[in-house]
Amino acid sequence: MGGIDGLETCRRLKNTYNGKCAPVVFITAKNDSDDIVEGLEAGGVDYLPKPFKGKEVLARIRSHLQNRILLEQQQLLVEQLNKADASKNRFLGMAAHDLRNPLASIRGFSEFLRDGVVGPLTADQLDLVVTIHGASQSMLDLVNELLDVATIQSGELKLHLERRSLAELIGKAVRFANIEATKKRTRIELVKPQAAPTLMMDAAKIRQVVDNLLSNAVKYSPPGATIKAFISVETEQGTCGFSVQDQGPGIPDGERGRLFKNFSRLTARPTGGEQSTGLGLAICQKIVEAHHGTIRADNLRSGGCEFSVSLPFAA
Repeated sequence: MGGIDGLETCRRLKNTYNGKCAPVVFITAKNDSDDIVEGLEAGGVDYLPKPFKGKEVLARIRSHLQNRILLEQQQLLVEQLNKADASKNRFLGMAAHDLRNPLASIRGFSEFLRDGVVGPLTADQLDLVVTIHGASQSMLDLVNELLDVATIQSGELKLHLERRSLAELIGKAVRFANIEATKKRTRIELVKPQAAPTLMMDAAKIRQVVDNLLSNAVKYSPPGATIKAFISVETEQGTCGFSVQDQGPGIPDGERGRLFKNFSRLTARPTGGEQSTGLGLAICQKIVEAHHGTIRADNLRSGGCEFSVSLPFAA
């Protein structure tokens, strides 16, 4: 073999053909454990000592070839599924994009009617307009989340990192969320340290995470509840984070594994009839992980649930 042994031949075959190399079975008089290990590490799939039996050799070769065929079929199936998934994401993205503009128009026109821009409405007319506005807003939220999911699953989520104050970002989000919370007589309190470092982050994406967690806390807490948002700094770990504590029912037993999955809804339901798409937390997790951070949820002993996000000082 040109001055090389079977082990080196096997290594060169594997390096040249990678996964397309035919299965290599060593047949040799060497039968020490070290020899067998060396042969398998070189890329062999089996090791038969001499003297060998023809039927056994054929049976083993047949088995390895069948395994190779099954592996190739599996790889082909994975490729087909990946292509189908990519096509689904493209279709989902195009459909959601095409729906967003007309839905935004419906919402905008209903706001004009609701606010009396084009003239006064009767009580019945106003009730219908408010219903149209709410439905169009819910549909627009769903379309935007579908676009986010399509972007994330296609691997096209791009972060525009800049150094920003997490405390300032969360403060603005809490003030905005409190406007909606007053409709349920709910209040959001922000507790923050005297000094919090700035972080390298995509401010719009992290704001999306904060808004979602605050919105969920309001949805699942009873009317008149007090929700608390905390900003924490872990200097030794080099992280800064935030958490939101609600007064809702918490995470039901046995449902924790579904919490951050697409279109997954738990048995707990919003207390004011609010809509839930089952996409928000899955999107939050992907955004946080893209920042090399972590997100978790824990039931509180006093009742309710706490969602915690931890982000590194430098993403």
